[in-house]
Amino acid sequence: MAGLWQQLSSLRPSPALAVVHVLCLLCPLSGTHSGDVTAGPSPLEGFVLVRGNFSLTFLRVGYHKIAEIPAAARNIKIQETIKSRNYLALQTQTGVSIINGNWVIDRPGIFAAAGTQLTYRRPNEIRSRKGESITAPGPLAEALHVYLIYQQPGPSVFYEYSLPSPVTHSAPEPDVPSVIPPLGEKWEETIPNHVYSDTTYIWKKSGHTECSATCGTGRRQLLWDCVDKDSQQTVPTDLCDFAHKPVNPVEDCISQLCPAYWDIGEWSECSRMCGPGTQRRQVICRQVTHVHANGTETLVIVEPGLCASTDRPVTESSCQLKICSQWEIRSEWSPCSVPCGVGQRSREVVCVSNQGDVEKDEECNMHLKPDSLQNCDMGACARSWFTSAWSQRCSAECGGGNRTRTSVCLMDHVSELPLDVCEGERPSEVTPCDSGPCQNRVEWYTGPWSQCSAECGRGTQTRSAACLFASNGRMEVVDGSRCSDLQQPATARACSLRPCGVQWYVTEWSTCSRSCDGGYRVREVRCLTDHTVPSDQCDPSLTPESREDCGKQPCEAETDPSCSDQHHNCLVVIQARLCIYPYYRSICCSSCAKMPKSYPNHIRR
Repeated sequence: MAGLWQQLSSLRPSPALAVVHVLCLLCPLSGTHSGDVTAGPSPLEGFVLVRGNFSLTFLRVGYHKIAEIPAAARNIKIQETIKSRNYLALQTQTGVSIINGNWVIDRPGIFAAAGTQLTYRRPNEIRSRKGESITAPGPLAEALHVYLIYQQPGPSVFYEYSLPSPVTHSAPEPDVPSVIPPLGEKWEETIPNHVYSDTTYIWKKSGHTECSATCGTGRRQLLWDCVDKDSQQTVPTDLCDFAHKPVNPVEDCISQLCPAYWDIGEWSECSRMCGPGTQRRQVICRQVTHVHANGTETLVIVEPGLCASTDRPVTESSCQLKICSQWEIRSEWSPCSVPCGVGQRSREVVCVSNQGDVEKDEECNMHLKPDSLQNCDMGACARSWFTSAWSQRCSAECGGGNRTRTSVCLMDHVSELPLDVCEGERPSEVTPCDSGPCQNRVEWYTGPWSQCSAECGRGTQTRSAACLFASNGRMEVVDGSRCSDLQQPATARACSLRPCGVQWYVTEWSTCSRSCDGGYRVREVRCLTDHTVPSDQCDPSLTPESREDCGKQPCEAETDPSCSDQHHNCLVVIQARLCIYPYYRSICCSSCAKMPKSYPNHIRR
């Protein structure tokens, strides 16, 4: 770049030349670069505009450096003039990749680097004919290197930027156009000092520029010279009246028909997140029909047969992002959660990668996950209330207290006789007890803590508290409000002498099987731990009875008012055992009804 500035410093614009052409001031930065660079006045005052083009038919596949943009550059524009499968890339002068480095193609977006924001655009593959571009407002804090990732023949890249002018002019310089024409064309601007009213000089068409398109319909600019009307000799342009210069200097130009080509879209995402999948892209046969002055093209979709000169690119390809993870069962089913009835059981099911690592469940196919929970039926349940024995000690050493027991509702299979379900009233767990009167004391009086209400397991200790009034050696119990300014002591607290370990629990007795002449009743007996878990560690010699006799009183014979003795000597009928005969049974109805039921069998023996 130093050579460029030295050449630009030695050139000063003349009134007849407002744009300076500098050939190959930025020489090829790689051995395969062939392009040109144009420097001229920038639209920004005090700046010089530098432009360049890179185009070459064939290169080896890979990164190729095509330009170097120096520090302090502004209004940077890098544009791929022909859409292709090639990519632009940027790197700092220290070798740090900014865009599309290390064979990783970035998504279009804004990248902050070199003290500015670089905007990377990649137009739609199907609907747009524009290639990639990188723009930045600058100024650059450090030089940037521009690379082309070559993949398709015939790349073409245009770039431009503005640099601060190193030349200071004492006199004002003439205005210069902000657009630099293609290299090789003359661009002369005559600054008219005056306009002649003499019509001796006229404007005459002298030719035109090359057509903007090599095929299809393009545009070209007409060129006009100022000539002497009589001799038709060319004269300086300031002799002609610019107000009469033709106002339509551009016309259409028709070249040969453009060849059709395959327009290839980008590959879609893989159809599967893991395992073999498919990706697709759109392939359309297009043809350019018109190239506009601003560089845009009019495209039409044509029959695929017009693109038959080249094989149609494939539209579908196989892909695989990674190998799928699999479900793995790591444990057997656990025991059922309930001893009877319907419960649940579980097992461990994890998602494991092909490397054997446990991953999130989402990495495996959720539709194929084996069950980790399952219902289990342990049979029908009967629910009964079970109570422990009453505590032997009263909760208060004097006065009124309580004795306690524990009641639990347990579920088991149906027992010998049906029992009521546990929805009924819960058995009482507290019963009152009296340990005698307590001795009164002054102020707040508290009795000693009672013994624990439970000999084992969790129980309660209580004590009494009274507000006493002392006067002349006498103590009188008064209302507790008289002691409201004093903190009232606690009267109850939890206690636990020792774990119960195991003890016998029983249900209530069932109803007697008979109301008279001897029956029996039953209850369930269980050996349970402190946590109501069944156990076999209880002392068998202390097992409570589960069955006892009841209803021992004799049954009274039912009396019928119409049944009475009609003979005064029915005792003889009884002794002679004649009640088996209907006659005697009718005249001694009452006496025969009181005969034992086993009497007829006795007679038969």
